Amino acid sequence: MARKASGKTPLFTIGYEQAVVGNVIDELAEAKVDVVIDTRAVAASRKPGFSKRQLAAGLDERGIGYLHLQGLGTPKEGREAARSGKMDKLFKIYSAHLKTARAQEELDELTTLAKSGKRLCLLCFERDHTQCHRQWIAEEVQARTGMPVTHLVAKLF
Repeated sequence: MARKASGKTPLFTIGYEQAVVGNVIDELAEAKVDVVIDTRAVAASRKPGFSKRQLAAGLDERGIGYLHLQGLGTPKEGREAARSGKMDKLFKIYSAHLKTARAQEELDELTTLAKSGKRLCLLCFERDHTQCHRQWIAEEVQARTGMPVTHLVAKLF
């Protein structure tokens, strides 16, 4: 991915649903991502290669850093709402969560990192960014920094 016309480094997002780890890492490498920001509350996965340690090791092999900002993850009740297809409830829960002290501290940390010029990518499960909390994180960082947001999509299996 090329830099946006604005000259600002983009903030990327990606979801790994329906993808294998190699395709996700290839997409990140193609976009020249420096650091993946894991925005899952629980950085474990039944999908091979996507649990925290495995993912960090796979990214490291390709020269991509890894940072888990657990406080930006969706609380349990939000994840339950999402699994039940109650997106309005998820959005309400997550909106309140973003106002917590821990989430604000981690948003500040993410904003500082974004301002460093590193190419960052927010990672979570959902393939469609409009169905995932990372969309709101990206919008918040964009509001704070003016960075354009680009949503990456890895090749399927």
